[in-house]
Amino acid sequence: MIKLYGLRMSNYYSLVKAAMIEKGLDFEEVKAPPTQKEDNLARSPMGKMPSIEIDGQYISESLAIVSYLERAHPETSLLPADPLEAAKALELTLHIKLDVELAARRLLPAAMFGGSASDELIETTRQEVNRGMQAVSQLMVCKPYAAGAEFGLADLYTYYSMGLASAIGQKMFGTELLADYPQISELMGTLATRRSIAQVTAEAAK
Repeated sequence: MIKLYGLRMSNYYSLVKAAMIEKGLDFEEVKAPPTQKEDNLARSPMGKMPSIEIDGQYISESLAIVSYLERAHPETSLLPADPLEAAKALELTLHIKLDVELAARRLLPAAMFGGSASDELIETTRQEVNRGMQAVSQLMVCKPYAAGAEFGLADLYTYYSMGLASAIGQKMFGTELLADYPQISELMGTLATRRSIAQVTAEAAK
């Protein structure tokens, strides 16, 4: 059985959990906060979460974990079978992760943990996040899902990465990140009702 290490508060932990639910996998959740302790570094070299354990072997980083799940359990795929369509889905996923969420994460300490951020950092981050949103909007098809007709990897990152970035944006920029992107906003609403995501949300609230 796969062991999933981390905390339910983490968007990436939730993303990986939702992916495993989508694939119908049995797994065990193990509470493991992000620390620099030796046991955690053995699972995740940077001490981050989540990580998974399979037969004594560990994998960290959400994209690497989902890549393993895709290959080990291909029956319910999160990527299109067509190579070009799969590449486009990954392209979209990476722009969401790198150009929207990770840009916004610079302000995470100030937005959610009582930290501070200079006006310059807030403004440069706002500009980068807005540029990232433009790139994502250019690639996202919403027909009806992020990368096409089927639910997949790009939808998981849309929901969990965009959700965090949107929360940071509301707090630090005073604006709704998705206000100018009604199709993406509608997709977020649809994704919230998907069984795997709704289950993760409900269990995180316990």
